[in-house]
Amino acid sequence: MHGNMLRLVLIISAIVLQFSTCSVLIEKIDEERVENQCNLSEDLVNEIRGYKNVVSKITDHILNGKFKGEVHKSLQIFTDKFGSRMAGSDALEKAIDYMEDLLKNEGLENVHTESAKVPHWIRGYESATLVQPRKAKIELLGLGTTVGTPRGGIIGEVVAVRTFDELQKLPDSEVKGKIVVFAPTWQGYGATVRYRSSGASEASKKGAIAALIRSATPFSIASPHTGSQNYAQGVKKIPTACITVEDAEMIWRLYNEGENVQIRLEMEDYNLEPVISRNTVSELQGTTSPNKSVVILSGHLDSWDVGVGAMDDGGGAFISWKAVKFLKDMGLRPKRTIRSVLWTAEEYGYYGAKEYAKQHKENELEEFNFFIESDTGTFDPVGLDFTGNKDAECIFKEVLSLMAPLNATQFATPADGGPDISVWLDRGFPGASLLNKNERYFWFHHTDGDTMLVEDPDSLDRCVALFASTAYIIADLSVDIPKDVKN
Repeated sequence: MHGNMLRLVLIISAIVLQFSTCSVLIEKIDEERVENQCNLSEDLVNEIRGYKNVVSKITDHILNGKFKGEVHKSLQIFTDKFGSRMAGSDALEKAIDYMEDLLKNEGLENVHTESAKVPHWIRGYESATLVQPRKAKIELLGLGTTVGTPRGGIIGEVVAVRTFDELQKLPDSEVKGKIVVFAPTWQGYGATVRYRSSGASEASKKGAIAALIRSATPFSIASPHTGSQNYAQGVKKIPTACITVEDAEMIWRLYNEGENVQIRLEMEDYNLEPVISRNTVSELQGTTSPNKSVVILSGHLDSWDVGVGAMDDGGGAFISWKAVKFLKDMGLRPKRTIRSVLWTAEEYGYYGAKEYAKQHKENELEEFNFFIESDTGTFDPVGLDFTGNKDAECIFKEVLSLMAPLNATQFATPADGGPDISVWLDRGFPGASLLNKNERYFWFHHTDGDTMLVEDPDSLDRCVALFASTAYIIADLSVDIPKDVKN
């Protein structure tokens, strides 16, 4: 009994530690709790609760009717046809052409694309080999926008550290001319990914000739995870790549055991001039003022050049436009327009969303009512997380309480799974992103493992039903969702 109790305490402590690294407030929403916390008018509360039958209709049609399994089937056709879709590639642009034609054929309204300038980076031949104290192949994936090595590669002695603080404490003379290997412990994606984003710059400041970073994942089967990185202004650009958790840990151990660790690195990656890509737009136009108080449903269409981008973010993109299609097919046309936007070049830093914001800046207060995005997987949905002022939160919680038929009434704040819509949410627009059982998301994230095998048809159906129900209610309410927008 004592041993079991000890294990239970350790498990609970680990869970508390995991969630203590973020400031997200999570709660399950029900009607009574919303009523106790908020001061919404009785008329508005009754109006929102009057949509219960609509939610039931949407849920039944998607989970049990003719729409069942349609999202998975369409996503499978798409990913099989185009595979990975990296920004700047012909594959992405052909996929956008395909989606524009498909959305028109599906009968959606105002289908068009809007241009955005995006980075164009090419992954060339990449190879890494441990040459001292023994010879072994090191699996790696160059990070987006990395420069390559000189022709023929480089060989460098290794300095291995866990943290940026450890690196800063080393004299520059101990780092200059060497390859820095970062082996941070997993502390959640937000805390760990900064080594991927900034590792090359921090190593370069100390005189390193390259930087190799432990993949940002809690679980590994010797698969490297790619992703974006950013060179700080004024630093020398050095080659940088992610390596597997297993190799990073092995190199760190060898280094700390006093071994002379050397790696041969060859990378033929390079950057070209930016090119023009496109955001893909379709709508279910509202019955009144189609271009005012629009509700946005979104996901990004680009992916990395490994896997096929089924999970990141094909699923998110497809539940967004399918929600619009299903509502149209069910004859559910709200007062306000529901607009699906399939963003481009999210992986490099929200290039499509940022350009869309610039193009719509002049009338944004009048045009946009609410934003929704999915970009942390489309596993079983449990609710939605939210960013907005207190009045908006009260209305949103009342809407979310209606999602009981989907077992998706969980509320969290702030919104954490909508990187593209953060362009608006960070300035005071209200919005939400999908909460789902995505404990395995970072197992496959930015790897060759991001394939259709990760996607489940029933989970996708529940996700699209949640998006369709939420978007319809918000778009049909007698009031706009309140906002406090900063320029």
